[in-house]
Amino acid sequence: MGYPSRGAVSQDTRNRRAERTRGDEEERRRMSEVLGPEALGAELGERATLVQFSTAFCQPCRATRRTLAEVAAMVPGVGHVEIDAEARLDLVRALGIARTPTVLVLDRTGRVVRRAAGQPRRADVIAALGRAV
Repeated sequence: MGYPSRGAVSQDTRNRRAERTRGDEEERRRMSEVLGPEALGAELGERATLVQFSTAFCQPCRATRRTLAEVAAMVPGVGHVEIDAEARLDLVRALGIARTPTVLVLDRTGRVVRRAAGQPRRADVIAALGRAV
């Protein structure tokens, strides 16, 4: 049997690369989705929208709500929409939301330009908005 030569790539490595590529394609597909007022249940912001997926007993969701509301109030034309993930399982599944809080940054047309899971810092939210406006 022996060891593979230096340039050889194992089947496991090829499978991992293919899986990562599929994951990247799935992420690109999700990022190219456009969410309108009918999907969100609220109007989009004039310049950008911060969409937060939360659950009732999620402690970091409360802090995230405060942070996003502060940023939305501070930056003109930016809206903040909070979505109950348990009540909107259809949207959660369609967007591949795996945990709460998850924040999507939408541009003025509703296209997802940035997404992050976990409690964001205010500076990170402001930086992400820079890509949307």
